[in-house]
Amino acid sequence: MSDVQTLYKKILGIRLFEERLLDLFSKGKLFGTTHTCIGQEANAVAVMEGLHSRDVIFSSHRCHGHFLARFKDPKALLAEIMGRANGVCAGRGGSQHLCRDGFFTSGVQGSYMPICVGTALAEKKKKTGAIVVAFIGDGTLGEGTVYESLNMASLWEVPLLVVVENNRYAQTTPIELQLAGSIVARGQAFGIETGEIESNNIFDLLPLFKKVIHKVRSTQKPYVQVVHTYRLKAHSKGDDFRDLSEIKKWEAKDPLIYFKDRISEKDRVSIRQELSAQLKEIEHIVEQQPVSGM
Repeated sequence: MSDVQTLYKKILGIRLFEERLLDLFSKGKLFGTTHTCIGQEANAVAVMEGLHSRDVIFSSHRCHGHFLARFKDPKALLAEIMGRANGVCAGRGGSQHLCRDGFFTSGVQGSYMPICVGTALAEKKKKTGAIVVAFIGDGTLGEGTVYESLNMASLWEVPLLVVVENNRYAQTTPIELQLAGSIVARGQAFGIETGEIESNNIFDLLPLFKKVIHKVRSTQKPYVQVVHTYRLKAHSKGDDFRDLSEIKKWEAKDPLIYFKDRISEKDRVSIRQELSAQLKEIEHIVEQQPVSGM
């Protein structure tokens, strides 16, 4: 399988997994809520492709793509979200509170930013060469702890990469109504080098993050990378009040579209069938597993 096909398989795998989650939620088969990153999958894959196994990742409530791109273990994640004892955290954390091999998530927006700074400082002191990646969204920029953390990250010069996935909505509130000023200027205000890109194209994002990750690792200093993107589905389940014409505009920038000229339709269909079959088998296995004892 070519490198291009491998990337396609990773992004499509996340897409199919989350589409299935939404269906399972509608049937009452999930424990807790679920937030999908459908439309934003390229960010997750691009970042994880550039990281080392020693690096530490902190993610938010919209974390399935990050987890799957990091560990390629849909069975453990599905088991967790379905409340099974075989899940990532024995079925007790759900998708919002995962913990596995240097990968952490939290449903409390911005809460982990101070921990990110402390972890990055520890890695620098221990001279491990590892970096810390923090995924936040535009809505998270309303939390004061984010700015306290950026301040200390800059003062202490820690190897922290903050990826701001700006999907233009904080739950159902558009960015125009909840965020004043420039996102880029926020990082720059603390003397942190900050980059900006609007793209769902993995072939743009992959080289960008490879360069940015190398910069953080080599300089051992913080960096903020803003990615203007869009989620094609609701914030969670069905709470969606966006204009359909706006969603349609971004469907034309779906991460999967950028593979059409690089992979034949026959191969795309074949990969989809393979992944769908694997996911169906995984779901069958998970449903037979014992429910978490809590």
